[in-house]
Amino acid sequence: MLTMIRAIVRPEKVDNVLAALMDAGFPAVTKYAVAGRGKQRGIKIGEVTYDEIPKVMLTIVVDDKDKEFVIKTVMQTARSGEKGAFGDGKIFVTPVEEMYTVSSGIKETASGTVEA
Repeated sequence: MLTMIRAIVRPEKVDNVLAALMDAGFPAVTKYAVAGRGKQRGIKIGEVTYDEIPKVMLTIVVDDKDKEFVIKTVMQTARSGEKGAFGDGKIFVTPVEEMYTVSSGIKETASGTVEA
């Protein structure tokens, strides 16, 4: 089975996460800038409240057998300090029923590769 992992991380942690994934043999990642807020409802600095904090979302599709390893890798490299801090991010995990490679038309499903 295929699993999609979406990790929202601090912008300053992205390079470390991408390097750790590359070193671990998971080079295929989609990266894009996002903004939002978590339970802390933004951050207040002086009289100004910033309710949308810049983050980066990384999307990775892996075999189910690699899911826990990839999550652990992201978690270890995205965490601030030893215990972490508010705003370090979130990881969302969802199953992928099928996936297509645009250039070749090959369809991949949970049960294996199927020619298109």
